[in-house]
Amino acid sequence: MILAYDRGIYQEVATAPPRPVALVFGGGVKTDGSPTDALRDRILTGVDLYNAGKVRKIVMTGDNGTRLHDEVTPMRELAIARGVPAEDVIGDYAGFRTYESCFRARDVFGLSDVIAVSQAFHLPRILYLCNSMNVHAIGMSADRERYVDAAWWQGREFLARFKAWYQVEITKPLPRYLGAWERVF
Repeated sequence: MILAYDRGIYQEVATAPPRPVALVFGGGVKTDGSPTDALRDRILTGVDLYNAGKVRKIVMTGDNGTRLHDEVTPMRELAIARGVPAEDVIGDYAGFRTYESCFRARDVFGLSDVIAVSQAFHLPRILYLCNSMNVHAIGMSADRERYVDAAWWQGREFLARFKAWYQVEITKPLPRYLGAWERVF
């Protein structure tokens, strides 16, 4: 069921239909606080969508759960350094999990139509979660290279898909931190 969402994934920025917002998902930071290779590629893909006029805003969603683990600040900083105006880069600092990022996109940021940006293996789950929460999402693959830890991520994804189905269909949990409503537009 979740894998059927791979039909909504675009490989090239030029072929993606426009949407108001790119929702760029966190993907880890190195010990020095800089983005991992996969996260860097997600950010740069979001910037490419913005520069191509495919989106008007970028929401960077990730984990900022501890003082030593902040995905969103380096995401914002790289997008701004690549020329996206700061007012067009919004940080979601409580996107601790993919489920929570999709939930918060709808309930905190008022999003209903997005281009979700991540690697192709992650996008079917994102699209399933977002669309199940009435955030109409298409996916943009941020695969710009082969990643050293790709096999680990793909194995993890198998289990994460089951968890996503369980959360959407059975438990329907609220995010750890819902926060105040902050409309993007």
